[in-house]
Amino acid sequence: MRRAKFFPVAVLLVLTALAQAQESELRSEFRREGDQFKENCTKFSLKSVVGCGEVFFTGHPLHIAVGSLAPQNGFGVGPAFVAHWTPNNDWRLNLNADGVVSTNGSWRAGAYLKAVHTKINPGTIEVRPFPIFNVYVQTTSLNKVGYFGLGPDTLRSDESFFGMRESIVGTNVIYPVASKALNLSFYGEANGRFVEIRDSRDGGAPSIEQRFTEATAPGLTSQPSYAQFGEGIRVRPSLFSGAIKLNYSVLYQQFVAAGDSRFSFQRLTLDLTHQIPLYRNQKGTTLARDHNGPDDCSSEVTSKEHNCPSATAPVTRNREGNIGLRLLLTESFTSTGHVVPFYFQPTLGGSDIDGKASLASYQDYRFRAPNLLLLQGNIEHSLYGPIGVTFLAETGKVALTRGDIEFKHFVHSYAAGLTLRAGGFPMVSLRFAWGGNEGTHNTVSMNNSLLGGSSRPSLY
Repeated sequence: MRRAKFFPVAVLLVLTALAQAQESELRSEFRREGDQFKENCTKFSLKSVVGCGEVFFTGHPLHIAVGSLAPQNGFGVGPAFVAHWTPNNDWRLNLNADGVVSTNGSWRAGAYLKAVHTKINPGTIEVRPFPIFNVYVQTTSLNKVGYFGLGPDTLRSDESFFGMRESIVGTNVIYPVASKALNLSFYGEANGRFVEIRDSRDGGAPSIEQRFTEATAPGLTSQPSYAQFGEGIRVRPSLFSGAIKLNYSVLYQQFVAAGDSRFSFQRLTLDLTHQIPLYRNQKGTTLARDHNGPDDCSSEVTSKEHNCPSATAPVTRNREGNIGLRLLLTESFTSTGHVVPFYFQPTLGGSDIDGKASLASYQDYRFRAPNLLLLQGNIEHSLYGPIGVTFLAETGKVALTRGDIEFKHFVHSYAAGLTLRAGGFPMVSLRFAWGGNEGTHNTVSMNNSLLGGSSRPSLY
């Protein structure tokens, strides 16, 4: 409880310091947002209604943040603050801060400071990969997270729920080191992670402590603080004149438990994603823009204008679509007598705790283990304007030991549905999933980053 009390104070100090340092620029952004509000929200027409919605949900410095929290914890709504500061020609700074509460009482609050080392000389507009430094503090409180036990052979009838609060304080850097064609970057991170597990009062299933013990849910009775470090490489080349876009990353993380070293472990994550655009005249990649915070949708890092793509622009009739292929491998390493806490183990089923789809026909968090292998194929295609259609095919498995990660005994799933697109990004997904041996599963999810904003720190 004590740790949580310090979080609002830290956020307030960061906001106050940045606002004082850039008072004139911040005041200018408030004035422009006020002008946009008067132009769009004081008269009635179809165009003005849409424009007013843009001011409320994408404007800066202030707008309304919306998006899904972890699966089964509803949609979060709350205020968001976005500020930009250009102290000189070499640096672009921006601060994002938001706090949202969902329909089941879960919540998230965070502040995200981003510094981009542009090295742009006066009068130039060269755009290239830049070193990006991030500092962030985030607390997430979830009232309903599913737990079925560990490993691939758990029973659906053993479903239980737990509550969880995790605070993350940390920093990371994305540092480009190769040519624009290869788009190779080094990645490094250092985080403090503070987790508290509590019982769940949801009436749909028993609370976790009623069905499981410390032996079957390691970390249930005590949750140490962690110093967590990570090093990685990311490659994002565009091949054959943009016919194939790759997003490859390798990340090695160390979780060092304070006070109880048996919970210390290491994790290796290999994520190979391929995007194949279906048409030459469509927009670029749908990857998040590293230079944006999660509440920011600026299109260019060096521009002084930070407006989001406008929904009032003429509806495009150009066909847009992408084929996606992904291989995700996660392996955990522990010393003799050590164990990975259940709340830091990856999951398959529905969506994981970060909201990413994985074996969508199964219940959320259905399979949990220290090791995971997932293969996905999807297609997303525009129908008209912001409406799109999507199809997803998945197969994967979890394993208690690394030796059991093999290309056999997979679990399969398929899903189809609609997407609501904005700014070239599928923001809302409605899917009907089938193909597993436990029935069907309907999912509705909304991206919790704004129109190309960067992702938030992972909860596991």
